[in-house]
Amino acid sequence: MRVVIVGAGIGGLATALMLHRRGIRAVICEQSAEVREVGVGINTLPHAIRELADLGLLAALDEVAIRTRELRYYNRQGQEVWRELRGMDAGHPVPQFSIHRGRLQAVLYAAVRERLGADAVQTGLALAGFLEDEGGITAHFTDSVRGDAGRTLRADVLICADGIHSVARRRFYPDEGAPCWDGVLMWRGATEWTPWGDGRTMAIGGGMGAKCVLYPIAEAGNGRQLMNWVVLAKVADGRVSPPPKESWSRPAHRATVLPYARRFTIPDFDFPALVEATPQAFEYPMCDRNPLPRWTHGRVTLLGDAAHPMYPVGSNGASQAILDARALADALARAEHPAQALLAYEAERRPKTAEIVLLNRKGGPERVIDEVEKRAPAGFASVDDVLSQAERQAIVSGYAGKAGFAAAEPGLRVAAE
Repeated sequence: MRVVIVGAGIGGLATALMLHRRGIRAVICEQSAEVREVGVGINTLPHAIRELADLGLLAALDEVAIRTRELRYYNRQGQEVWRELRGMDAGHPVPQFSIHRGRLQAVLYAAVRERLGADAVQTGLALAGFLEDEGGITAHFTDSVRGDAGRTLRADVLICADGIHSVARRRFYPDEGAPCWDGVLMWRGATEWTPWGDGRTMAIGGGMGAKCVLYPIAEAGNGRQLMNWVVLAKVADGRVSPPPKESWSRPAHRATVLPYARRFTIPDFDFPALVEATPQAFEYPMCDRNPLPRWTHGRVTLLGDAAHPMYPVGSNGASQAILDARALADALARAEHPAQALLAYEAERRPKTAEIVLLNRKGGPERVIDEVEKRAPAGFASVDDVLSQAERQAIVSGYAGKAGFAAAEPGLRVAAE
């Protein structure tokens, strides 16, 4: 079987490794001139890390990431709303990793080159179109670097993991238009800083319309860590204002971010000082797309953000792309016909990811902060008087169950005070 993958992001690289594990050769075509470490921090959940561990990548990830121990939710005044253990501390057999997105991509890319060969990733090739016939599919690529004729590749299957602006998605749904934007901008950054707490804990703070996120993504040495931060604020009415351009590398001025950062309090941590000390911040609109009625058209299917771009809520974007890769590789390994495999993959993954997209629009597990903020905007004496333990547990654990990463031992989920 011959497989061509469009896009050398996390989803595309993971798919190539999954296919290789099952004896299926794949070639990845990437539009950029090189595979670079772009972006900032992300979290990859245990159900996805289990798949990467099965590929033998756990040791490589441990070298560049932090094993997340705990997650804490705060209101904007810094009062604790909820806390829970994560990863192996919550009873999972594998960790949750807090990691720089580019370093996760680099681990996958190195594994692809080592196992599939240096020519397995072809850079500077932008998908221009494809044509299917009874015997396979022909994909046409233009040279996005030099502007020459590019290449034509023949395959049994074309997997498009080319992101929120997927060429194949646009071809199948030409009237879909721009991504959906709710008017929220995200500012992101990372810099070396004094560790917070145990150096393995995440914090999410805020409330209705604005939030902050803080977590370490690597050890830096000399008592410092690479700390990742995010500030989110609703700045426009997304129904009438088009979103700014989505780019992992769109620079932002710290003077724009700091007034928002000063709205939040994280106990025992100077969050605004971290933002101010960050050499370069980046701006990104919080966008997604509506779930599709189908991903697969003959021998072509979508994967990752091309299939189900979602708000970065609940740490699910990269994790769901990795789960897509596993499901698709399994389907291709056992099906009698490639088109049958793609339909089986879609039947397994499309309903699950559609539900997560819609749950993320409602705030996902972070909705627990919004509910407390709604009822007690000025703070509280006891969070239990505002929203009971059972109600908070239902919001957070309900999302984990839907997204597929509920702890194996629920009794271990709530950390000791």
